[in-house]
Amino acid sequence: MSAGEHNVGATPLAAAALLMARRFRGFLPVVIDVETGGFHSTTDALLEIAAVLIEMSADGRLRRGETVSYHVQPFPGARLDPAALTVNGIDPYHPLRPALPEHDALQRVFREVRRAVRAYGCRRAILVGHNAAFDLGFLNAAIARTDLKRNPFHPFSSFDTATLAGVALGQTVLAKAATVAGMDWDASSAHSAAYDAERTAELFCRISNRMQASYLDAEERARALGWLEVPGAEERGEPAPGRELDTPTP
Repeated sequence: MSAGEHNVGATPLAAAALLMARRFRGFLPVVIDVETGGFHSTTDALLEIAAVLIEMSADGRLRRGETVSYHVQPFPGARLDPAALTVNGIDPYHPLRPALPEHDALQRVFREVRRAVRAYGCRRAILVGHNAAFDLGFLNAAIARTDLKRNPFHPFSSFDTATLAGVALGQTVLAKAATVAGMDWDASSAHSAAYDAERTAELFCRISNRMQASYLDAEERARALGWLEVPGAEERGEPAPGRELDTPTP
């Protein structure tokens, strides 16, 4: 089901939306992966971007949702490191490559993310990435270059699956973390933004679901401390004490 097809009036989804809005304190996790022409976000080209929506079932378990991905045209004057192109296998100027300008690609991704944020009753999205600072850096640089408005993502906070996997699984490389988590890994498909984003999303969901009991225990403690004074207050958009400080003004 796509983000745009969600009907929060349906009972199972309504229950899931309440849980999702509470689970990450009003933030909707969305996995982002980028393929680039180098390591420097301000000078090197953004060549692919993929977003994977995270969904929640009525019992509070996360699952991988819809994927949206686009090839991106190098911005004027962008640097293209031959070593980076060797790794990701991208020919930026191949005549059959269906690439969009940065502005158009980001606008399409953001449209789907905003729909999902609304469907789950969240305040905004938070980027999930494997070595998330890299993806967030390129995303923010592209937003600045294109002067794109209505960015649905938190501007500096993120969830890093390299960190989560290191703690939960003892592995920080995506391929190794996915393998020890019991996931399939196709090395020939790696370094595609869509493939890497989908594996990152599955990894994030598996680790989060394994931590569900810990989260529920912590939620009860938070309620006992008065941080969730009125049952259902957060679902209705009423901030718990101190919560309003978490989100800076865009």
